[in-house]
Amino acid sequence: MSVLGLASQVLEIFAALALAPLLAGWVGQCRAWLQNRSGPGLLQPYRVLHKLFNKDSVLATHASPLFRTAPYVIFGCMTLACGIVPTLSTDLPLSPAADAIALVGLFALARVFAALAAMDVGTAFGSLGARREMLIGFLAEPALLMVFFTAALISDSTSLTTIVRTLSAREIGIQPSLALAAVALVMVALAENARVPVDNPATHLELTMVHEALILEYSGRHLALLEWAAALKLFAYACIGIALFAPWGVAHGQAPAALVFALPVLVAKLAAAGFLLALLETVSAKMRIFRVPEFLGMAFLLAVIAMLVKILLGAGPQ
Repeated sequence: MSVLGLASQVLEIFAALALAPLLAGWVGQCRAWLQNRSGPGLLQPYRVLHKLFNKDSVLATHASPLFRTAPYVIFGCMTLACGIVPTLSTDLPLSPAADAIALVGLFALARVFAALAAMDVGTAFGSLGARREMLIGFLAEPALLMVFFTAALISDSTSLTTIVRTLSAREIGIQPSLALAAVALVMVALAENARVPVDNPATHLELTMVHEALILEYSGRHLALLEWAAALKLFAYACIGIALFAPWGVAHGQAPAALVFALPVLVAKLAAAGFLLALLETVSAKMRIFRVPEFLGMAFLLAVIAMLVKILLGAGPQ
């Protein structure tokens, strides 16, 4: 393990922890601009986290240790997920131990703990949100795997660092398989992050909410960790899209100068991704919860077609 590699890994994790709330605030600000209204400030997520960390946690009478442990596990899973996605450098100590399949497994582990904790206190809202969350995850995870497998066919590896190295060395151009996979990833990201048209994080209507129902019983530092984890998940999905479809600017190997240059490039890419997300949410309408399986089924179908197109056109590096 090189010193520069360890520094790259630490910098990547700290960048995720610092920039994830900023990305959430940027998306909210862009939505307000596009809807011609005055929205919360860009730093509002940081203020919310500061307020929640300074409040006492109120726990249900019958809450088990699982309910108190789940926020820490979920936050840890999302932090580790951001740490294994190569956004600043491909020289990461965690890359040999984690690949695309392990990344999907981290998302699944966080989802299981969130659902179990929501059902732990026995409220109707928690059980409702847990059922909906598991339904979305059951349909979204196969689609996400197919997206990764499409990229893996190009690089002959499921290692994220190998995928980024291979894709960044290719000429810039529109490839049918990657274009279809990109559309599928956007659809999965909208569902997994409780964004419009699948869910609306700004509402608490029991007929539509998914993510908010899961965390309704939390408060104080536990709620702060869950909100931070939600921002980290959005950050991770944005970084997955950047790594697969816009990997240029990521440092390769022992390159200190390239690592310094990679941070502003990442910020610029995240700003563009946040604006596009806000634009997509503005022009979309919230769909009925019963239409979500059709939405994610289409994402899975697009991802499978993307993989088949790559097989038919030739799966080896070009």
